Amino acid sequence: MLLQPVETVDTITPDVFKKQYYEAGKPVVIKSMSGNWPAYYKWTWDYFKEIVGDKRVGIFNNNKSDAFTPVNKADEYTSFGEYIDLIRKGPAGWRIFLFNIFDHAPQLTHDFEWPDDLMNGFVKRFPMLFAGGATSVTHLHFDIDLSHIMHTQFVGRKRVLLFPYEEQHKLYRKPFEVLSLADFSHYYEYNGMPDYSRFPALKLAKGYEVILHHGDTLYMPAGYWHHMEYIDSGFAMSLRALHQGIGGKVKGAWNLIGMRSIDTLMKKTVPKWWNRLKEDKAMKAAQKVLEKAEN
Repeated sequence: MLLQPVETVDTITPDVFKKQYYEAGKPVVIKSMSGNWPAYYKWTWDYFKEIVGDKRVGIFNNNKSDAFTPVNKADEYTSFGEYIDLIRKGPAGWRIFLFNIFDHAPQLTHDFEWPDDLMNGFVKRFPMLFAGGATSVTHLHFDIDLSHIMHTQFVGRKRVLLFPYEEQHKLYRKPFEVLSLADFSHYYEYNGMPDYSRFPALKLAKGYEVILHHGDTLYMPAGYWHHMEYIDSGFAMSLRALHQGIGGKVKGAWNLIGMRSIDTLMKKTVPKWWNRLKEDKAMKAAQKVLEKAEN
């Protein structure tokens, strides 16, 4: 893989953000955006446990989905308070995906500001919390609705790997899914690198990497692939903004309504055949990329 650091700025003006990152489709970390939010100091495990500790949440392990895995189906269920106790004890490969904590505690929406000066189209009904224990992994994928994301880290450190959407065939994207066929877990370790012998096109993939710390806000352009690993137990909030182009909106709607429905139906009816077909198509698409690069 051909990786470079994500550019980092302390502050940024709307004009610079729009020209150099939003319109260019390039990620950036903004260090100070959350610094004046009450959430920066107020949001802790203890605070969340106090206000929503009794709420039931679905938790996910580190296993990649297989031919039979329904979309976004949790592996276990527990209370948010019990989950916090679990991951605070030490490394625990369990994470919470798309938890709308604000439905249970709407007062939390007063603890941060929407960055409307940077871009339009924020879906203000759905700010989302993401939490994970140390060693938990969010496997490489892109968000199905093709939204732009402002992802702010509040507790703990998180390692993030990013690729533009256009790198999809080098990443062995499975057709009708938003996931890569390859496993990027511990990609930064010598023995944890992706299996280049099986996935040789990964050597050509151009992307970015960064470690997020408390208060860092990562801008991920629409459609960006992202793989995340929790170095420490921690949580972050994502603010989503809809793609402004008509083409992006249509593609996002197709992914949500058409593509996902087809994949769900096929997984229920002919899961093994469907999975083999998708893997074969992912391999063939990557091989075309390799052959083009060699010519």
